[in-house]
Amino acid sequence: MKLTFILFILFPVFINAQSDSLIVPKSDSTKSARNIDEVTITQFSVKKLKGAISTDVYSQQFFRKHPTPHIFESIAMVNGVKPQLNCAVCNTGDIHINGLEGAYTTILIDGMPIVSSLSTVYGLSGIPNILIDRIEITKGPASALYGSEAMGGIINIITKNALQAPDFATDVMTGNQGEINLDVAKKVFDNQTFSSLLSLNYFYYGNRIDQNKDHFTDTPLQHRLSVFNKWNFKRKENRLASFALRYFYEDRFGGEMQWQKQNRGSDDVYGESIYTNRFELFGIYQLPMTEKFLLQYSYNYHHQDSFYGNTSYLATQKVLFLQMNWEKQSGKHLLKSGTTVKSIFYDDNTPGTAHSSQENEPMKSPVLGLYMEDEWEINDKNTLLFGYRYDYHKVHKSVHSSRVAWKVQPNPYNTLRLSFGTGFRVVNLFTEDHAALTGSREVVIKEDLKPEKSLNTNLSYLMKIPVKNYFINLDINAFHSYFNNKIVGDFDTAPDKIMYNNLPGHAISRGISADISTIWTLPLQLMFGITYMDVYSQNEVEKNQQLHAPNWSGTYSLSYQFTNKFSVDLTGQFCGPMRLPIVPDDFRPEYSPWFTLMNIQLTKKFDNGFEIYGGVRNLLNFRPKTPILRPFDPFDNQVDDAASNPYGYTFDTTYGYAPMQGVRTFLGIHYQIR
Repeated sequence: MKLTFILFILFPVFINAQSDSLIVPKSDSTKSARNIDEVTITQFSVKKLKGAISTDVYSQQFFRKHPTPHIFESIAMVNGVKPQLNCAVCNTGDIHINGLEGAYTTILIDGMPIVSSLSTVYGLSGIPNILIDRIEITKGPASALYGSEAMGGIINIITKNALQAPDFATDVMTGNQGEINLDVAKKVFDNQTFSSLLSLNYFYYGNRIDQNKDHFTDTPLQHRLSVFNKWNFKRKENRLASFALRYFYEDRFGGEMQWQKQNRGSDDVYGESIYTNRFELFGIYQLPMTEKFLLQYSYNYHHQDSFYGNTSYLATQKVLFLQMNWEKQSGKHLLKSGTTVKSIFYDDNTPGTAHSSQENEPMKSPVLGLYMEDEWEINDKNTLLFGYRYDYHKVHKSVHSSRVAWKVQPNPYNTLRLSFGTGFRVVNLFTEDHAALTGSREVVIKEDLKPEKSLNTNLSYLMKIPVKNYFINLDINAFHSYFNNKIVGDFDTAPDKIMYNNLPGHAISRGISADISTIWTLPLQLMFGITYMDVYSQNEVEKNQQLHAPNWSGTYSLSYQFTNKFSVDLTGQFCGPMRLPIVPDDFRPEYSPWFTLMNIQLTKKFDNGFEIYGGVRNLLNFRPKTPILRPFDPFDNQVDDAASNPYGYTFDTTYGYAPMQGVRTFLGIHYQIR
């Protein structure tokens, strides 16, 4: 592992990567460099938006370097963005940006907050890659424009435009462990008025594999269906109009190898069984006016029927969102303003929605918002942005969020961005930690949880270095966030409990990341990204490192394009030691080891639209050790036996930190008709 890490650290490689059209001749490299700006799309299909806020855009082609069935796995290719598995049995997860838990990441689909707090746990695995046109990622505070809860960053998933999508596209992928992933997209209408794109995703994995011999499935069985339909309309003066519908269903199980459907909810055989039904509607309509007014709307319904052993979890969430935007270019000022209405209904059978009298009390939370932003291009080298947002919450009353950003570009080779913002996050216990619902620990709410507040600062520096017949692109980002009232889950005081309270002190998330890439005249392309971060909470007595937040992490990619449309891609991510949720007197290490998840893919393209690809995932066969504590006693029937259990261990599933699947192969076929 150490040798592999050293080899890749030596490669000067990653982020703004390369395009086939961007080949720089030796004799004119300096002149060509002056014509390359931040939005140049590269062969790795990454670009940087021009605005004052640092935003990276990744096209679908970027993620095809390592094809996966859904966006949750694909996003691991982005430096500083980490999909985190939070349960070793059912593989629930969330997406961390710069070390902050998933609850601090706002995930949008076509600019709409479709991915609600409940769906971040399982719904992310239901977004197939074939739907995606590009993904825009903003690391750092974005509360003033996207809402007060966007404290860690934004992931905006832009789906394909039906007007521009291929007439037909399909992708079929399977592997040696028996998984099947089918994506089909077809234009069902295409005329002078509108186009409609219909897409189907089907995923099935039904093999019970137990390579570590703990009598639990290494990865959950999954049966998933997603249907997507998007309509784009052709209007005068290119005014925008579109709407989309999506339905998602999943049947997921992880647990003891002998578990069957009739064991669901019983204490005979342990299993975590989750049924998910989800419906989404979202769209945009530009009003037929001289001024640019955009009406955006979304609605999602999410129902989850789950058993974690014999612990039932039933939850329903409905979110309605309306937003009216106004945008105008006035001289050197790009002005934006808008109002939002967000209505959230959430109900479950946990203490999270129980009244003090123990009666059920669903959460109904209307939030009204008003925001305004001015991006002022002072001159061709300096841009200044001011943003402010006001939200009114029925419980927390007035919420104020602001951000200031400055961009300076003294020449085509150097760009500096500095941003500052505030954030605010209301309480939703389900998003705090999935371990609260696994049945392996009891939830204890120690006090009335208060909303969190944060101060955030981000510094970004982009440099392009011309060197004879190639370029080196260097992107450095530094970040610092300070939290008050941070909600923390105490795993350490009692092994059978998770106790939630507001941190009496403060919390810090800080670090720096670097992404390096090159633009070569050669068919060889390299990229490398590395992040160092320090994420911790501090009270009057001690400093505690945050769980699942490694000090060091990164990504790498090496691609070679042969002349006969044959290519090889070596991709991966590496991760340093991260603190894990151990129990008192735990025999397992408190910190995970260094590890890398390395993948290799071979691709052959044909002139008739066919593409065949295949390869190996987890090439070095890394698997976490002992992710489940006492798997032989999942219902804690023998906990009090002092002879066999002197330390009082209880069944616990929260120690897992990486996929349990070892080395495995995959093979796929992609075909499209333009």
